[in-house]
Amino acid sequence: MSDDEGGGSLYVLTAVLLTPAQFPSILGDDFPEACSLLGVEPAGDGYGLVLGQDEEGARWTVVVDDVSLVATAIASWDCGMEYDLSPDERSIVVSLAGWPLELSVAASGIPEPHDPEQGADGTGRVPLAPPSADVWGPVQRRMAADQVARQWADWRERVATDGGAAAAAHPGLARALEEARGYTLTPPVPGRVRSSFAGEGVRTLRVDGPGWSLVARTGDAAFVLLDDEPSEVLSVPREGEHDLPELLAALDRVAVRPA
Repeated sequence: MSDDEGGGSLYVLTAVLLTPAQFPSILGDDFPEACSLLGVEPAGDGYGLVLGQDEEGARWTVVVDDVSLVATAIASWDCGMEYDLSPDERSIVVSLAGWPLELSVAASGIPEPHDPEQGADGTGRVPLAPPSADVWGPVQRRMAADQVARQWADWRERVATDGGAAAAAHPGLARALEEARGYTLTPPVPGRVRSSFAGEGVRTLRVDGPGWSLVARTGDAAFVLLDDEPSEVLSVPREGEHDLPELLAALDRVAVRPA
């Protein structure tokens, strides 16, 4: 694709959506926070993030407002089909140096991926970079929650084994569930509660709050991860004061969903 702001061509490597219902959790607990990290306004329709390299191999993230085009490209790639993602120059919102996500691919025939000099994108910001995995904090907590969602069957089997009883009295778990219930009464900012298809009549829920993340499937189990509990995954008891099935159903009703 051609990028007027970057002054040349961009070899597209991948793309992701940045919408209230779908955004890389690595960027924030909610859609506005993710937009803020990239320095863009939380527009209702969201954006597409196009990650690639310029002719010198430098990493660039191009934010475009043509969400449908990016969604079509992602869907095509997921099906193993080729798709030439070339957004119209008028759809480019901003070009940012660096990548916010870790990529294991690179364009062929050009120098190895590297960050351009600070300020090369005109923002004066340090180039975007994936977070370190060496420390536990909000970013790592959200990344771990993503992993639980991807490996649902494995984690569900663990619940069948231990029932989550050991986590029942954890104060951090109780606080997370109470705040999640609060979302069902006063809907939070977009992206704090997201729902995606997980099978016939089943939804995967992703709920985030200050210091915690919840991953669940409606009518099934739920897990909570806390900033205060590095690398721990707490299973939520189905019975008790929070009535898990009812809570998950209520969260699904206020969740944003992919178009």
